[in-house]
Amino acid sequence: MITVQEALNEQQQKDAFHVRFNVFVNEQKVPEDLEMDELDDTSLHFIAYEDSVAIGAGRLRFVEEYGKAERVCVLSSRRKSGAGRAIMQTMEQKAREKGCPAMKLNAQISASAFYKSLGYTVTSKEFMDAGIPHVEMKKSLYPFP
Repeated sequence: MITVQEALNEQQQKDAFHVRFNVFVNEQKVPEDLEMDELDDTSLHFIAYEDSVAIGAGRLRFVEEYGKAERVCVLSSRRKSGAGRAIMQTMEQKAREKGCPAMKLNAQISASAFYKSLGYTVTSKEFMDAGIPHVEMKKSLYPFP
C-alpha cells in the first residue's frame, strides 16, 4: 500500500532527498548542484512510502497565486505504481488548504502525458532545464473534482 505524507521530520526529509538524488542525479544525470538548491529550505516536501520504503517524492512551493509542484519523482522500479498520482493529489490538496486556486509545474516532456492525465494543460513552448526538454503546465484546483 502506498501512502504519501508531508516530510515533517529529519528522517522523512532525508528519505525524500534520497529518492530525488536517485532519480535526478543517478538516473537522469542532472548535476547535483542543480538538483539540490536553496529553495529546498523554504519548500514543503512530500514523500511516498510503500510498506515503509521510500519510493517517491515531491516538493511544493507557493508562487504568486499558484501551488508549484517541483522535483516530483518515483523510483524507476516503482513507476506506474500510482505513487506519482498519489504525490500530486496530496500536494494539490495542500495547495487547496493554503487557498491556491491553481497549480503549475514544469514537466519533463517525457512526463507530460502523465500530468495531462491528472488534468494539467500545457501553457508554454518547449524549453530546456538541466539539459532536459520541459513544458510549463497548469491546472485549476476549483471546482474540487
